[in-house]
Amino acid sequence: MPARFVKLDIVDRLPPGMPPVLGSLGFAVVSALLAIGARMLVDVAFYGAGPFALTLPFVLFATLFGRWVAGVGAMTLCALYAWYVVLPYHHSFRFENAGDGPRVLVNVLSGFLIVVLAEYFRRVVRRALVERDAIAEERRLLLAELDHRVRNNFAMVASMIRVESRNAGPEAAAALKVVGGRVESIARAHEALYRGEGGIGEVPMQPYLSALCASLDGAYFHGARVIAPRVEPVSLPRDRAIALGLVVNELCTNAAKHAFRSRDDARVDVDLAARDGKLILTVRDNGVGLGPEPARDGSQGQGLLDAFAEQAGGVIHRREADRGAHFEIEIPQPAA
Repeated sequence: MPARFVKLDIVDRLPPGMPPVLGSLGFAVVSALLAIGARMLVDVAFYGAGPFALTLPFVLFATLFGRWVAGVGAMTLCALYAWYVVLPYHHSFRFENAGDGPRVLVNVLSGFLIVVLAEYFRRVVRRALVERDAIAEERRLLLAELDHRVRNNFAMVASMIRVESRNAGPEAAAALKVVGGRVESIARAHEALYRGEGGIGEVPMQPYLSALCASLDGAYFHGARVIAPRVEPVSLPRDRAIALGLVVNELCTNAAKHAFRSRDDARVDVDLAARDGKLILTVRDNGVGLGPEPARDGSQGQGLLDAFAEQAGGVIHRREADRGAHFEIEIPQPAA
């Protein structure tokens, strides 16, 4: 049963200043009228059958959503109606059969017992839901604090890398810039994860890769929008998402460093699309290309790309291209 439905309480929704008892009694009248309407419909085909049979469900309904006062009121009204209208003599409180008196008393007492049990159940369930909501709120606050601390740690690491890169030589500075990009990839995944747009433990790839590409574009192309992401709205588990982000970081960094003689018409396309039950990540540029020689298996850059692709659950492939470099990773698409 949905929690919102379980927590429904008519008294809680009363206008300010209205006494709760009046709200419960009003709900009792509504519930009794519903029971009487159901009784009339049944009487069309089965007149007088089970005089009190339709009373109990509506008494339960009144108690669960209008508190015990509504349950008692609905039971009283329904019992009086069944006694006066349905039982013979009709439209009279007299009994045609003297033995009907004890049966009516048992039915009425059973109805009030249902009110007691339903009210107990209602209070237990609502207390459990309040405790659950309190625990959930506490966890939310703890996660928010953890998120804040982790973001600060990422920012501290990135600042340290930037400071070291200013004081380092050209080669060291370039290496530190690459490391900073990798830190940025993980930080962006963390930010997307705690934004709460995907499922539990999942990273929504559209905002993640879009933010990552914007960051790389600002770092290497001064925000000239050279890196153009086109990402379908899919989510991936955190580790696989980070791995794909690291692949994008490596390929865009390599393109920025080696692909373009002039950046006037430079372009790097980053596409993530679902196709035939799989996700295809494509990174291609319009630069000078890599030449006909295949990438060296033992090279550090190729080793990193292979490792990141494997962590994402796929294999990176270099595709033929008329111009520039073209890389593609195919991974299984998670079940919806």
